[in-house]
Amino acid sequence: MQKTILHLDLDTFFVSVERKLDSRLKNRPILVGGLSDRGVVAACSYEARGYGIHSGMPMRMARELCPEAVVIRGNAGTYSSHSDEVTSIIKEQTPLFEKASIDEFYADLSGMDRFFGCYRYATELRQRIIRDTGLPISFGLSVNKVVSKVATGEAKPNNQLLVDSGYEKPFLAPLSIKKIPMVGDKTYQTLRNLGLRQVSTIQQMPMDVMQRVLGANGTVIWKRANGIDNRPVVPFCERKSISTERTFDRDTIDVHRLRGILTAMTENLSFQLRRGGKLTGCVAVRIRYSDFNTYSKQVRIPYTSADHKLIPMVQGLFKKLYGRRLLVRLIGVRFTHLVPGNYQIDLFDDQEEILNLYAAMDRMRERYGDKSVIRASGLGARTIGRMHNPFNGDPPVVLAHRKQ
Repeated sequence: MQKTILHLDLDTFFVSVERKLDSRLKNRPILVGGLSDRGVVAACSYEARGYGIHSGMPMRMARELCPEAVVIRGNAGTYSSHSDEVTSIIKEQTPLFEKASIDEFYADLSGMDRFFGCYRYATELRQRIIRDTGLPISFGLSVNKVVSKVATGEAKPNNQLLVDSGYEKPFLAPLSIKKIPMVGDKTYQTLRNLGLRQVSTIQQMPMDVMQRVLGANGTVIWKRANGIDNRPVVPFCERKSISTERTFDRDTIDVHRLRGILTAMTENLSFQLRRGGKLTGCVAVRIRYSDFNTYSKQVRIPYTSADHKLIPMVQGLFKKLYGRRLLVRLIGVRFTHLVPGNYQIDLFDDQEEILNLYAAMDRMRERYGDKSVIRASGLGARTIGRMHNPFNGDPPVVLAHRKQ
């Protein structure tokens, strides 16, 4: 049976949500992201893009390009709730779907042509989303994920596009190589240095040439340029790691403050592990100094989700890392090598009271929020916390700094 894959993408999602909440923002240049000079543009309206602004750009530069733009900090919880509205409609209407990000979805409509035209069905689904949520959305429909995603990009804003089976290569051929998913700025520059501009040129090249230039990624890009993509729609996203980091508005050398923030980060991530029934076997700490040099260290540990085991590990890694007399711009903590399981009491070091204490604190956090119970040393890190369970199968909810 031939595949039929639908790709849906909410247009300038963060901006659209803000305009839904405040109609006065319509037809005005909007920037969503960090408000400080260190902030970046998480999303921008089409009006702002006319000034050369794009997501990921420093907010200071964006303000200089468009002084009249309305700048909004944004709220991940608000965007998440609106995304959930769209998700519930897609879940109800499609047999198999994948939530690729907070504003991007895939659905497998294979076989539905026997009963109902896939393009007609996708059109009615899009119209219902627009009607019920008030958010603009575009879609692309083809035989695989990559062509559908590119088709969605060509359909925007607030439109739809069908690529019939067998027309994948002619559809992709005249497009810029930058339209191929996986071709970022660095890869694009490498290919441009070789004289490649359009996808059609890659289609005419042997696969092994691309492989020699870009390694394994070259093979993947060659296949995508030729409209070849066998990835299935995956309904559940298994998290392989969890992390959090903080970029400071002003660089700091306050070691006491840095240690308090690391404690708060570790405590919150440990709670997320226990809430999701997970254990970590590897801990990493990351530091970026004011000169933008970034360093990280990690260590393998016995599997655990206990604060009193993980916090000393994190603080120990920080002590080894922090050896320069420079201001710190960013710090972060990351847990990897995640496995299902619950914390087992240590026969020699732990007591039953510690497990009861964790259970009591976690119940309070579930009821009153992640920051309802925290260590005194982490009081300075008030913004450390999450709005949802990171192991519920959904992709991470973040103000993604990516080009939309």
